[in-house]
Amino acid sequence: MVFAVLLNSVGAVILQVQRTFDVSKAEASVLEGFKDLPIAIFSFIVASFLPKLGIRKGMLIALFAVAALCFMMPLIADEFWYFKLLFAIVGISFAVIKVSVFATIGLVTNNPKEHSSFMSTIEGFFMVGVLLGNVFFSLFVDDANPNSSNWLNIYWYLGAITLLAALLLYFAQINESESRKSDSKASEDFMEMLRLVVKPLVLVFAASAFLFVLIEQSFMTWTPTFYQDVLQVPASMSIQAGAVLAGALAIGRLLAGFILKMIHWLTFTLGCIVLVGVCVVLTLPLTSNQPEITETITWFNAPFVVYLFPILGVFLAPIYPTINSVVLSALPKYMQSSMSGLIVVFSALGGTTGSIVTGHIFEAYGGTNAFYFSLFPITALCLVLILLHRQVRKQTA
Repeated sequence: MVFAVLLNSVGAVILQVQRTFDVSKAEASVLEGFKDLPIAIFSFIVASFLPKLGIRKGMLIALFAVAALCFMMPLIADEFWYFKLLFAIVGISFAVIKVSVFATIGLVTNNPKEHSSFMSTIEGFFMVGVLLGNVFFSLFVDDANPNSSNWLNIYWYLGAITLLAALLLYFAQINESESRKSDSKASEDFMEMLRLVVKPLVLVFAASAFLFVLIEQSFMTWTPTFYQDVLQVPASMSIQAGAVLAGALAIGRLLAGFILKMIHWLTFTLGCIVLVGVCVVLTLPLTSNQPEITETITWFNAPFVVYLFPILGVFLAPIYPTINSVVLSALPKYMQSSMSGLIVVFSALGGTTGSIVTGHIFEAYGGTNAFYFSLFPITALCLVLILLHRQVRKQTA
């Protein structure tokens, strides 16, 4: 949840550095790259070396580094480059945290159903962090005084929360012996991770993770623009719609934590994907021929489609943590750290591609057609998940 708040604050920070430090939109946009590139690069690097250092020790270093930087921001951040440094450190630290958390799930669960359930619960709390982070940042913004730097005081609280997470982890007992080979060298572990990429199971998983994150990010990134340009709602309400979608994703993942204890993962994920497609097919036709509203649109007088659209987040949410859990629990525990690094890399590539493709279609053909386009990767994902199920059965056999 700490990193959900920090990572997803990039939109709010981009807005605020423009107001506080008179930074142009083009300059401010590079913060996204300072966040995402370290995540992709360092996930690949640390995955094979982390078990040697120690999973808990790696997480503690990452948390203390972020806490220290958060405490410094209100005191020293008087130029734009401090925010580049902040997001670079947060990105590197998140790479360590995500790989560590994914590897640790295998150490504290006993079977694939437990693994899937716990993975969904953790991803659900991540989405709760995304939702709360948007609200939290908005409380520190001074609309009346654009040049005020008082909004930086939020980093005192974020530093304290990060420090609390580090202290909780410090006193936690985790047996990491199964996460590493005692007789292997770091270079051998890195080569083993590279060899993982050519396994049929991993190749099929890469396709499924890529397709899912492409779908998810196309909705998550472009929902505010869709609401403003297509549904004609005010900008502030469009941003709130993005938060509502994040809330729907959180609900879906938390519910999946319970449902996956009772239902086979393939049946569950295929059902969710079909329901996402149904939501798209039923919702988007309602965007045309909207009745004209002469008064300002609010949540109390908005067209029905405004409330209906975020529901697809409930069905979309469980798919990603479930397929991650399935592929991790199919591999030996000492390989799960390496696989976690690959998961982050595949996800980053899918997210970037989805956002760019949707943006280009949105600009060329309009928002409604851009979201209709999601039906193609949705259909492809159904087929790839069936292939993934077959590869998992072969691997576990």
